Amino acid sequence: MWEEWIEAMERDDSLDDPDRLRGRAEVLDRIETCFPRVFDCVAEHTDLDRRAIALRARLETVNRRVHDVLRDTLQAGHGGERLMRLAMPHGPIDTEGYDHLDDLLAGVLPFAPPDDVGETPPEMVFYQPTPARHVFDLIRRTAPCADDVVVDLGSGLGHVPLMIALCTPARAVGIERETAYFTRARQCAAALNLDRIQFIRQDARDADFSTGTLFYLYTPFSGSILRCVLDALQGEANHRAIRVCAYGPCGDVIARETWLEPMEPPKTNRVAIFRSRDGKPR
Repeated sequence: MWEEWIEAMERDDSLDDPDRLRGRAEVLDRIETCFPRVFDCVAEHTDLDRRAIALRARLETVNRRVHDVLRDTLQAGHGGERLMRLAMPHGPIDTEGYDHLDDLLAGVLPFAPPDDVGETPPEMVFYQPTPARHVFDLIRRTAPCADDVVVDLGSGLGHVPLMIALCTPARAVGIERETAYFTRARQCAAALNLDRIQFIRQDARDADFSTGTLFYLYTPFSGSILRCVLDALQGEANHRAIRVCAYGPCGDVIARETWLEPMEPPKTNRVAIFRSRDGKPR
């Protein structure tokens, strides 16, 4: 069975097509699951193991080439449309976990996660990046324009602001209290030559929201911190129209805010988009 599968994958030249990101990811996942010994450098490999190793190396080489070319293009100020095309959905958005698009961003974005992160204070939620498919879905559904300022509250390593700056004409702001994440995000923006982006090391409760038009939260905090931030956003909405986008458990809290209304029926495990009630977003 597995010999036939390996042979079929070896013969499948379409896997070398740069756009076949998902196909290569599925094959690499299958190798990891079904040929665990290929990752053990001291194991005695069979002929089938060696073929799986060679197939893995071939596909990873294609991926590295795609990542390097795309990164160079993005650094030159182009490539946002190409990135959005590569991220076109090929299945349901509202699924659990991460997928091949997260591998794409990990390969394209020029940084490594820090290892010197401090303890998470009470009511602050342990950081996890928004799954890439939800970032691209957010961009498609909100269509930020040149007049927009997209503010990510609890931006972590900066995936959302970075994708906004790379793929849209909007300006992007990331607010993050953890120094290690903030530093890596700024380094990444500088390496990509981005000038419509700003990272601010700050507690969201102390942030200035006066320039933001679209605010994003992937449940970065809860309880009294979330309450304080929502009250500040309501204060902004008393003077102008804003949009608030939420992913994760904080979405249920935001949905109960009477000064906001959903822009479309909310769906489980998908970014929820709200707008302030008295006016339309720019």
